[in-house]
Amino acid sequence: MRYDDRAARERVAVAMPHMAVYYLCILKKGPRWTGVESPELEALQAAHLANFERLGKLGKVVLNGPLLDQLEAGGELRGLSIFKTASLAEAQALAATDPMVNIGHLVAEIHPWMIRAGALP
Repeated sequence: MRYDDRAARERVAVAMPHMAVYYLCILKKGPRWTGVESPELEALQAAHLANFERLGKLGKVVLNGPLLDQLEAGGELRGLSIFKTASLAEAQALAATDPMVNIGHLVAEIHPWMIRAGALP
């Protein structure tokens, strides 16, 4: 069975009006991950953070941050974001604006997520 985001959002709106749909973005090491510090990587990290700052100001990212245990242990998971968008496609498009994702240093895995309406901005 294939996931239909529009149909799922409609079902939630009708059957569970007390719930809201957000999109959980899990950032993982990508195929071009090296783990080697460099001036280029520092500049890319600054652009990555600036992009999330921009998305936050637009109201599209409500929470964002690294996973400390994974960072400390060199794990595959790097961070989480919660997107507030009208669709899965929009969340995917916003994740694709991340410079780290664009070059394959990170990959973004996005999942629709239900939460009590009003729990997040």
